[in-house]
Amino acid sequence: MTQDRHPPDSDSPPDSSSSSSYYQRHIFFCLNERPNGKEACANHRAQAAFDRCKSQVKAAGLSGPGQVRVNKAGCLDRCAAGPVAVVYPEAVWYSYVDEQDIDEIVESHLKNGQVVERLLTPPHLGR
Repeated sequence: MTQDRHPPDSDSPPDSSSSSSYYQRHIFFCLNERPNGKEACANHRAQAAFDRCKSQVKAAGLSGPGQVRVNKAGCLDRCAAGPVAVVYPEAVWYSYVDEQDIDEIVESHLKNGQVVERLLTPPHLGR
C-alpha cells in the first residue's frame, strides 16, 4: 500500500509572492552541549531562549505554514559568539543575552522583517 505524499490543496501554506518556501522565516537556536564543561550555547540559557521565542511566536499568531517556524539545532559552529540563533531565508545570525533580546528579534525581525542590528553576530566569530 502506498501513501500519497502530496498534501491536499486545502492544507497548503498561504500563497506568498515573495517566496515559495513552506515557511516565510525559519529561526534555528543552537542548543548544543559539549562534554567536560567545554563552552557551548547550552551553557548560556539557550533552551530558555528557544522556549521564549517559540511561545512569543505562537502568542503573536506568527506560527505555522507560510509564517514562522522556531527550531532547535545542534552545533551551528559559531561557539565564540554564543549563544546564537540564525534566521532564514535571510541568513541573519544573532547573538543574544536575555528575554528582551528574544522579544526584540520576534517583534522586529520575525514579525516585521527588520533586522535587529545591535544583536548581529560579528561575522568573524566562529568556533
